[in-house]
Amino acid sequence: MKLNVTSEIGRLESVLIHLPGREIDDMMPAMMEELLFDDILFGQLAREEHRRFQQIVWFVAEEIHDLQKLLEETLEDEDGRAAVLEDLRTRATIPAQARQILVELPPRQLAEHLVGGMLNDDSSTYTLTPTPNLFFTRDPQVIVGDGVAISAMATAARARESLISWYVFRHHPGFRERDILWTPDLVGGSYAQRGATIEGGDVLVAREDILVVGLSERTNRPGIEWLAESLRNSSSAVKKIFVVELPSTRSYMHLDTVFTITNRNECIVFPPVILEGGDTRLSVYEMDLGASELGYSIRDNLLGSLAKEGLDLEPIPCGGKRRIDQDREQWTDGANAFALAPGVILLYERNRRTADELDLRGYEIVEEDDLLLGRVELDVTGNNKYAILVQGHELSRARGGPRCMTMPLSRKSI
Repeated sequence: MKLNVTSEIGRLESVLIHLPGREIDDMMPAMMEELLFDDILFGQLAREEHRRFQQIVWFVAEEIHDLQKLLEETLEDEDGRAAVLEDLRTRATIPAQARQILVELPPRQLAEHLVGGMLNDDSSTYTLTPTPNLFFTRDPQVIVGDGVAISAMATAARARESLISWYVFRHHPGFRERDILWTPDLVGGSYAQRGATIEGGDVLVAREDILVVGLSERTNRPGIEWLAESLRNSSSAVKKIFVVELPSTRSYMHLDTVFTITNRNECIVFPPVILEGGDTRLSVYEMDLGASELGYSIRDNLLGSLAKEGLDLEPIPCGGKRRIDQDREQWTDGANAFALAPGVILLYERNRRTADELDLRGYEIVEEDDLLLGRVELDVTGNNKYAILVQGHELSRARGGPRCMTMPLSRKSI
C-alpha cells in the first residue's frame, strides 16, 4: 500500500479509519476516567454517524482502510500471525490470563479481542480492557512522507492502540517493508527510558520539508527529539520542525485541537492560544534538522514563523469573534478540521460560528444530508472551497473531531 503524506491538504487518496465497535458498547461508567472519556457513547448512533462520515470521505478518497480489518488481515497472513503470536506470548503489558486465551484464537476473533477487550464471566470486570479511543486513528501512528512513525502514547489506556498499529505496519503484507521510523515504547532505548511520548494529533505535516509539532499534555520533549533524530537519520525530506508549547490541559490535549490547516493559504485557529494578543502566551521553537546538534531556537509566534518559510496562512477564528463562542466551539472540536483536498474540509455541524467565519471567506457551507442525498455536488478539481458539516453529535461526545478520526496514508502532492 502506498504511503505519501507531504501536506495536510493534498487531495486525499488513501486513509486509515476505524468504525467504533464493541469496545465502546462494553465500556462501563466506572471506567470512563481511566479510558479518557467524559461520557459513555450510544454505540448504534455513533456507528451510524461514522458510516455517514465515511460516505463523505469516499466522495474524494480512493481507498479507506479500517485499522481493525488490517489487523485481521495481518493475522490471516502466516508470517504476520506467527510474529504477532510470538510477541503476545511474552508481552508483559497484556495480562497472562488474557495472553493464554488470545494466542489460541482464530484471526478475526483475535483482532476483535485486541480491540474490544475481554470481559470476565461476571460481565462486570475485564480480563483485557477495551480500546474505545481506537476510532481516533490520528494518534497511534504518524505518516511522514513515505514512512510511518509509531506513537508512544502518553496514557496506559491507549498503549495497545500503538501495539495494534505496530503489528499492522510491521507485519501486514502491504506494509511490512516500510521504514518504521519510531517505536520507542516497543523497543526500549534511551528515549523510552526518559519517558518519551508523542501522539499523532500533535503532528502536522505543514509541507514536505516542515512539521509543526505540539509540545502538549500528550507529547513531550523526549518524544519530539526522538522523532527529529529519526527523521534526520532517515531519507525523510523534513528539514525543520516548529514546536508549539501548549498549556497542559485536557481541552488542548493535542495541537490539532487549536490549529489545523485548511487550504494553501488558510488555517483554523483557536485565537486565545494561537494568535498574538491572546490570553495564553505560547512558546514557539524551531528545530533545524540539518544542524550538527539538535536544539531549540526561540521564535516569536507560529504563523509568523511559517510565513517566513513561505507558508503565509490567514487565520480563521474557531467560534467567530466572541470569546464565549470560541471557547464553546473549541471544546466541540471547531478547530479540528480535516481536509479532503485544498479548501475542502470536514467539520462538525454544531460549530456554526466557525462555519459562519468560513462562509465569510468564500467557503460554500454544505450540510451532510444535502451531499449524501445528491442535492449538492462537489467539484474538487478547481479552486472551489467547501466546508462540509457532518453531524457527529454522538461522536463528538468522545472529544475528538474529523481530523482525529482520520489518518491519511496517501495524499496527492501539491
